[in-house]
Amino acid sequence: MEEEEKITISIKKIGSCPPRQLQVSPKIRVSELRRLVGAEVNLPIERLKLFLHGAVLDDTKGGREMHVNLNESVQRFNIPESAAQWKKNLLFVLRDKLRVPDILLVTILSISLKTWGMVFLWFIMAPIAYRWDLGPLYILTTAFSMMFFNLGQRQQGDASAYSIFNDDFRELPGTLNAERLDRDIRAGQFAAGL
Repeated sequence: MEEEEKITISIKKIGSCPPRQLQVSPKIRVSELRRLVGAEVNLPIERLKLFLHGAVLDDTKGGREMHVNLNESVQRFNIPESAAQWKKNLLFVLRDKLRVPDILLVTILSISLKTWGMVFLWFIMAPIAYRWDLGPLYILTTAFSMMFFNLGQRQQGDASAYSIFNDDFRELPGTLNAERLDRDIRAGQFAAGL
């Protein structure tokens, strides 16, 4: 008879206690896992709240006993195979060596190198602006620059929300203006609500 495969799980208790290791079966009932963890950390099982990948593990759901598969892999952030080698190396160092959370990896790797260069330059220039007593002006210039460079370009045929910028001063459908209000009042459409 084959020996049942065991996996090692890490038990982290709130407080200053170091994490503990526990050998369990990869497919296990949540109630059995709770019993094993309770015995390991010397706590009553009714006071234990178990979490796996951020989700609470309940013993039962809808009257059915719940099982957990500890071998299931967690969805991780990955970059495409066609990504540059430096990005792959950076991902390896940040995720595997430094253990940076995936949400930060998404932020770091989804921003272009040009943008990172501009952020780096901004932080280099900030102390210089402060030294020359131009800090508030530097912040305001940065804010206006960000607004200006993020305006984008309208495609041919797209209408602006401001009718003055559209051909023939055409308004978007559903725009509420004084002329439309006057027309609706004269037609008696607002009289029913009074």
